[in-house]
Amino acid sequence: MKKHVTAMKKSGFLLAFFAFVGVLFVSVSHVLTKDKIIENKRLLLQHKWNEVLDISRYSNDLNDDNRIISAEELDLPYDSTVYLARSKSGEPVAAIFRVTTLEGYSGGITLLVGVNYKDKHLTGVRVIEHQETPGLGDKIEVKKSDWILGFKGKFLTTPDVPSWAVKRDGGEFDQFTGATITPRAVVGLVEHVLMYANTHLQQLFLEAPTPPKTSEAQ
Repeated sequence: MKKHVTAMKKSGFLLAFFAFVGVLFVSVSHVLTKDKIIENKRLLLQHKWNEVLDISRYSNDLNDDNRIISAEELDLPYDSTVYLARSKSGEPVAAIFRVTTLEGYSGGITLLVGVNYKDKHLTGVRVIEHQETPGLGDKIEVKKSDWILGFKGKFLTTPDVPSWAVKRDGGEFDQFTGATITPRAVVGLVEHVLMYANTHLQQLFLEAPTPPKTSEAQ
């Protein structure tokens, strides 16, 4: 009986020991990879910035020159970040809005929307996060189709875009075969950003803190 109890205690100890080692391993791995994951996300975001706005057009570090716009102010489900691009002399060039809609087929879609400062045309749009259906809604990704490139150069009142909607809703933007909800959500979000930018863009730059000294773009 004593041997049986001793064996059970030993087994329990070994089980607890290996469980502790497992938890310790996971914790250490998390600590070691956390900074790497953060850095990878930062680099990906920077790459997307430069797809939305040509890097030769601005000289400041967008990580240091940005503002948070509340969900209430922008009338969106989450707070949004706007990155303020400036020339070497500090003059406003464009704003890049990071915004999210929950109107996608599978939930949230997060975009970067670039708006030129002077005439408010779109400098570009890119998807940075989504959960849309592979082979259908994921055509909003530039690596899956060129659909997202069609926004570049558009204005809120572009003559050839009488309605900011997909064609099925009477607008000028194509929907995808078998997937209308996803492009409809993207078109609606881009239009929403343009409407906000048309009346608030100048104020965003005026209210922003004095940016750090700019340097030549690398």
